[in-house]
Amino acid sequence: MTTKGPSRKHVIIPMSSDNVSSFMKNSSLHVANINRSLRNAKTDVLVDYIRSDNTGISVVVNKVAQQSDMSIIDNYIKNSNDINSLQVEDARLPMSKLYLKIIGIPYYPYSDH
Repeated sequence: MTTKGPSRKHVIIPMSSDNVSSFMKNSSLHVANINRSLRNAKTDVLVDYIRSDNTGISVVVNKVAQQSDMSIIDNYIKNSNDINSLQVEDARLPMSKLYLKIIGIPYYPYSDH
């Protein structure tokens, strides 16, 4: 399976580029701390990794995050000492639901008639 752009397993947190730089310096520590918070909430969602993009950061999780999971992630990031929380927007899932599905390939036998 290949995807271009974010999948539904991303949680997007728009923020300023200064915040992105500061937050990404300790991204592995943030992954561990967010996962600890998610485990304490008894959820099945865990963070695989965090990556930066042109709008902020994308938190890549192992399953599609529910609203409660997104709240835990959002609260952790906004309360992080590495960033200015006034320059962080609320967490959200990607809006696009586009996909490519091949439903059949037409086959026409060669005929000389």
